[in-house]
Amino acid sequence: MKAQPSTGAVVLSDDLKNPAMEKLDLVRKWSINTYKCTRQILSEKLGRGSKTVDLELEAQIELLRENKRKYQNVIKLAQALANQLSQIMQTQRQLGDAFADLSLKSPELHEEFGYNADTQKLLSKNGETLLAAINFFISSVDTLVDKTIEDTMINIKQYETARIEYDAYRTDLEELNLGPRDGSTMPKIEQSQQQFQIHREKFERMRNDVSVKLKFLEENKVKVLHNQLILFHNAIAAYYAGNQQQLEQTLKQFHIKLKMPGGESPSWLEEH
Repeated sequence: MKAQPSTGAVVLSDDLKNPAMEKLDLVRKWSINTYKCTRQILSEKLGRGSKTVDLELEAQIELLRENKRKYQNVIKLAQALANQLSQIMQTQRQLGDAFADLSLKSPELHEEFGYNADTQKLLSKNGETLLAAINFFISSVDTLVDKTIEDTMINIKQYETARIEYDAYRTDLEELNLGPRDGSTMPKIEQSQQQFQIHREKFERMRNDVSVKLKFLEENKVKVLHNQLILFHNAIAAYYAGNQQQLEQTLKQFHIKLKMPGGESPSWLEEH
C-alpha cells in the first residue's frame, strides 16, 4: 500500500516570497502617497489647505518661467528674420542675373546694368554672412532654452513635487496630533512623524538643489546671452552699414566659419 503524501500549509521560501511582498508593499506605499498628495493639491486649490512657500525662491522660479517664454519668442522672431533674409537673398541673386544678362545684351547701358548686377551679387553674398551669424545666434539661444534652462525646469518640477509631499505629510501629522493620544493612536502618530521627517528632509534637499541650480544657471545665462547679443548687434550693424570687412570680422570673432570669395572691401555698397 502506497503512502499518501501529507497535506498541510505550504510555506514559501524567502526567494519566492520577498519579491511579491516587496512589490505589494511598493504599490501600497505608492497608493497612500498618491492619495495624500492628491488630497493636498485639491485642498490647496479649494483654499482649505496650507501651503509652504519660499517667497524668494518662488519669485526666482516665476522669473525664470517668464524669461523662458520671452527667449522662445526671440528665437521665433529671429527665425522669421532668417527666413525673410533668405528669401531676399534669392531675389537679389535672381535680380543680379537679370541685370547681368541685360548688361551683355544692351551695349548702350552695359556699365549701368553691370553696376547693378555686381551690387545685387554683393548684397546676396554678404546676406549669406549675416544669415550665418543669425543662425548661430538662434542655435545658441535655443540650446540655452531647450537644454540648459529646461534641465533646471526638471529640477524645479521635482522640487514642487517634494513640496506637495512634504505639505501632505505635514498636514496628516497635524491632524493626528489634534486627535486623541492613546495606545491605538500613538503608533500612527509615530509612523506619521517618521514619514513627515523623511519628506521634510527630501523637500529641504530639493529646495537647496534648486537654489544652487538657479544661481549657476543665471551666471551661465548672462555669459551666453552677453556674447550672442554682441554677435547679433555687430553683424546686423555691419550688414546695414555696408561694412563687409566688419561683418566678416564679426564671424571670425565668434569662430563662425564661412568662406567668402572675393577681396575684403571697407564698403560693399560703395564699391561702384
